[in-house]
Amino acid sequence: MKVLVVESPAKAKTINKYLGKDYEVLASFGHIRDLPAKDGSVDPDDDFRMIWTLEDRGSKRVTDIARAIKGAEKLILATDPDREGEAISWHVLEALREKRVLKDLPVERVTFNAITKDAVLAALRQPREIDQALVDAYLARRALDYLVGFTLSPVLWRKLPGARSAGRVQSVALRLVCDRELEIETFKPREYWSLIATLATKDGGVFDARLVGADGKKIQRLDIGNGKDAEAFKKDLELATFSVANIEAKPAKRHPYPPFTTSTLQQEASRKLGLAPAQTMRIAQRLYEGVDIGGETVGLITYMRTDGVDMAPEAVQAARRVIGKEYGDRYVPSAPRKYTTKAKNAQEAHEAIRPTDMGRLPKQVAKYLEPEQARLYDLIWTRTVASQMESAELERTTADIAAQVGPRKIDLRATGQVIKFDGFLTLYNESKDDEGDEDEGRLPPMKAGDPLERRRIAASQHFTEPPPRYSEASLVKRMEELGIGRPSTYAAVLQTLRDREYVKIEKKRLVPEDKGRIVTAFLESFFRRYVEYDFTADLEEQLDRISNSEIDWKQVLRDFWRDFSAAIGGTKELRTTEVLDALNELLGPHIFPDKGDGSNPRTCPTCGTGQLSLKLGKFGAFIGCSNYPECKYTRQLAASGVEGEGDGSSENGGTPGVKVLGTDPETGLEVTLRDGRFGPFVQLGEGEKPKRSSLPKGTSPAMVDLEKALKLLALPRQVATHPESGEPILASIGRYGPYVQHGKIYANLGPGDDVLEIGANRAIDLIVTKESGGGGARRGAADPGRPLGDDPESGKPIVVKAGRFGPYVTDGETNATLPRTLPAEAVTLDEAIGLLKARRAAGPSKKPTRGRKAPAKKAAAKAPAAKKTGTKTAAKKSTAKKPAAKKASSKTAAAKKTAKAG
Repeated sequence: MKVLVVESPAKAKTINKYLGKDYEVLASFGHIRDLPAKDGSVDPDDDFRMIWTLEDRGSKRVTDIARAIKGAEKLILATDPDREGEAISWHVLEALREKRVLKDLPVERVTFNAITKDAVLAALRQPREIDQALVDAYLARRALDYLVGFTLSPVLWRKLPGARSAGRVQSVALRLVCDRELEIETFKPREYWSLIATLATKDGGVFDARLVGADGKKIQRLDIGNGKDAEAFKKDLELATFSVANIEAKPAKRHPYPPFTTSTLQQEASRKLGLAPAQTMRIAQRLYEGVDIGGETVGLITYMRTDGVDMAPEAVQAARRVIGKEYGDRYVPSAPRKYTTKAKNAQEAHEAIRPTDMGRLPKQVAKYLEPEQARLYDLIWTRTVASQMESAELERTTADIAAQVGPRKIDLRATGQVIKFDGFLTLYNESKDDEGDEDEGRLPPMKAGDPLERRRIAASQHFTEPPPRYSEASLVKRMEELGIGRPSTYAAVLQTLRDREYVKIEKKRLVPEDKGRIVTAFLESFFRRYVEYDFTADLEEQLDRISNSEIDWKQVLRDFWRDFSAAIGGTKELRTTEVLDALNELLGPHIFPDKGDGSNPRTCPTCGTGQLSLKLGKFGAFIGCSNYPECKYTRQLAASGVEGEGDGSSENGGTPGVKVLGTDPETGLEVTLRDGRFGPFVQLGEGEKPKRSSLPKGTSPAMVDLEKALKLLALPRQVATHPESGEPILASIGRYGPYVQHGKIYANLGPGDDVLEIGANRAIDLIVTKESGGGGARRGAADPGRPLGDDPESGKPIVVKAGRFGPYVTDGETNATLPRTLPAEAVTLDEAIGLLKARRAAGPSKKPTRGRKAPAKKAAAKAPAAKKTGTKTAAKKSTAKKPAAKKASSKTAAAKKTAKAG
């Protein structure tokens, strides 16, 4: 028996069918080890020693693999063919070495770019060792990201209340968005005029010609800058006689685009399908790992994390055969097309993203796929096949027109374009983020010397426009152009910026929140080097050189840490006034926009003598007057979640971070909307313990008025009476979000439930489901879940639910947590059944029961887990049974207290 390890259970299931009974295919469920999320996990003082710990899920996976390799003839590590995949294999191997179960067992590393039987079997015939250079590049990247995040973020917390975090790539991506917003705000529109003559040939063909010159001089787009000059040209053109001075038709070609890389797939899926990069990658993962096609699990596309644009020769030939069959030989070029990557720091060796079988047409597989899967597969198939098609043949025509008015000669030009042969355009045309003008119409027949009839002269006023905000697609494109980050990480970076509330999306464009702009301004002022585009790109290049065995990864870390730690140290004595002066300088155009009347935008509107300035309060930044405390004018920033001019009250001495919504008609107390450490909330009155309520997740502070605030403050509210006990069922908001409660039974509300609107039937259903064992702990199941189908053996319905520790599947008796690589919206019935079987096979959970002491053996075994150092475990035998039991007991008490608080 040979044991083969991959990342995901879906991938394991597919490959197991290919290999048969001689192999046992196991899933690591992604990474099994991680750096603990605490200071000291990477130690620069100990030559960057990294502490890796097995996660609970990872420990179970390692145990399963260790059990499987006993008596096995070989261990094969077959994780993904990139740095991350190499790292997962390395982690598995290191964990097994720590358990001392490998002994003399042969270990092989294999990679395949597609999950097909031929690709897997071919990979098994070409084993290799783990590529240590790729592992070193991974280690360097993780160490860098950790050191930046865990060293820089605390500086932000101290110096910028309300800031969430900073990251090596995340902060640079945020700067791109903020810089573009600053360009837009400081942009000064410039007036210009265009003159268009509508002319007709002697045969009646009508076309437009644009003014391009006069009196022997060229006229550029912005040269006519006012209506007076435009009117003068218009009068002359209305008196002029027109003729064709010259006409020229040139053949041209448009060549197809290369097949998709990770970046270009994310961009096109965003433009054409409206998918966020994170959505695109989740769907592509499913298509890669395998989909049930007529009873057979098939990987439909090749690996989706790649910089490569080349394709295997057999794939190219298959594409050419499909083109000839579906579109005709005229669309097949005489020689196969060869593409080379233009990415600044491309380093992946595998192919472009393509279908594993070109002959599997989108219309043939659509019935087996979910709608979004079908759309993405169609996009990948179309782009791939089009990349091997014949070029489109065009004809571009330029007509120079002479306008004679007395002794004066005015020049105009008309352009047109016509497609003679559509070539690849019959199948595919790439979208653009910001479409420009392009003359694609056909000009009527004419020749030099032909007279032309004037039909109309139009003078139009225009104003230059600022650059557009980034869309997710255009930001990904820009990051790739600059060499910032890796394409496989872009989706996660964008999601982090949204999760941190540093950016928001409006009309499919990224808009920086004030919170994000303040963080960027702070970093530019005091850590400028580390958010510079060239510096970040250079660091990426060094990581690529590590993966090519050109430089030592530890030396890269030493060089980085020497300067970075010095920069961090330089902020220890940083005074608040210095921070505020820097932020006021950089954010001036945004915080204090020009009023347009010539007055100073920083003059206090209340006292008239004070200067407005950015201030830092307990809950974030706000605008205040320099004459405080005599003048108590304040104005909130949108980033605090409390919008509006003067919400802090310029005249009544309001508090920063507070917006007065009105007065409670029952108590007469003031109702306010506030920004707290854990997000916005509403409050009734003041005092030591005023009544408060958090805003439900997804509720914008701008949506909260007095009526809604009073409803939130009235929670908990009774929504139903239990059908058996007759006791009330209450709805409220707790630490872990909105929930319904019956006695000591709690059930979290689902994403579609509104705590203020939930009705009796829904509330009873949630409570009864929880009472019947349909969920886990109080903070576990969040809703009835998405039905997946019935277990063919037991007949029990299986659903996927959202839990406190992530999504899981359940049949009402057994719960199985989903691996990180398997999103809840993508899990299938077969995958759920496999996870539940694995969970049952592992035996019952050995967690201590409520009110009882944990078994000493369990407690003792758990103690050394946090002391794994480097690639070795500092295992120490624990004999402290009673303290361990006491600890478990205290945890149980704490859990009871939390549950009671609700």
